[in-house]
Amino acid sequence: MGHIDRLFKSRFSVGKTAAAGCLIGFAALASTTASAMETVRIAMVQNWWPTTVGVAAQKLKLFEKEGIKAEITNYKGGGPSFEALAAGAADFNVNGAYLVALGQGKGVKSKIVAAAGTKYAGWHLVVKKDSPIKNVSELNGKKVGISANGSITDFLALWTMKNKDVKFTRVPLGAGGMVPSMVAGNIDAMVIWGPVSYKIIEDGTARSILNYATEVADDLNAGWIATDEIINKRPKAVQGTLNALFGAVQYMQQNRDFAIDLIAEVNGIPKDIATKEYESVIMSASKDGKIEPIFAERSVELGKAGGLANLAPAKDTFTQQFTPVVPTKP
Repeated sequence: MGHIDRLFKSRFSVGKTAAAGCLIGFAALASTTASAMETVRIAMVQNWWPTTVGVAAQKLKLFEKEGIKAEITNYKGGGPSFEALAAGAADFNVNGAYLVALGQGKGVKSKIVAAAGTKYAGWHLVVKKDSPIKNVSELNGKKVGISANGSITDFLALWTMKNKDVKFTRVPLGAGGMVPSMVAGNIDAMVIWGPVSYKIIEDGTARSILNYATEVADDLNAGWIATDEIINKRPKAVQGTLNALFGAVQYMQQNRDFAIDLIAEVNGIPKDIATKEYESVIMSASKDGKIEPIFAERSVELGKAGGLANLAPAKDTFTQQFTPVVPTKP
């Protein structure tokens, strides 16, 4: 069974994945009555920067200002989080355009409604610091950890094999299991993202042998995705959710100390590492969600390079209906 088939085989049993996540309920009461609040279920990825943005929007009560009751669930990778949309367990997700293209070909009706980010800042292929492996070519026949099948880590690993002419085994471990597995010697390398990458490189746990930020062209690797159902039936909820999320991005970009403290808190990392995440990732995040078609095209091409077939055209993976986003003010 291929890695994509495994991603979608449990399309309607996502509860198993959700059980491994952490549900964050946001149910504060404001001038808007609870009965008037629109519930929006958001599937996030553990330790990835959009999750911190969601927490910021909650802390700043931006969802509340938009009449949104946001329910955020963290998943172990991009693939499992997107699967939540396929199973009807989420209304919103953040992922790459290639997954939307793949899902449309398999009956998962969703579109990117705003760009979140296009850079691969913080994404690295790493080995243990004392590993004898010095370059990518030495990974032939080795085991490389990824978070989950269908995730960005998965496709960057596939990109690496194709573009660096190397063959290795991809091992899905879940976001929380990757570092311990490498430290224990169960894998030889792993594809990892910030802020975890910054932390393990800084503290001497790992050494980077490939920096994807300088190797892979910018693409729509992080887009805010909504199901066709919520787009068609509750467009005001889509707009309100985006307004709150981009309000959080704007506030974080304009309030450095708040953002760094929150990044450190959410990810359990020192402030110096949180600062790197802030400067390289948060400050490069989209300010208004505008979608550049070329970036969607590049993301879909990355999926093809990773072996995906029957992808929907890039132009069908997004809608400009909700952008430019007007950020909610605290």
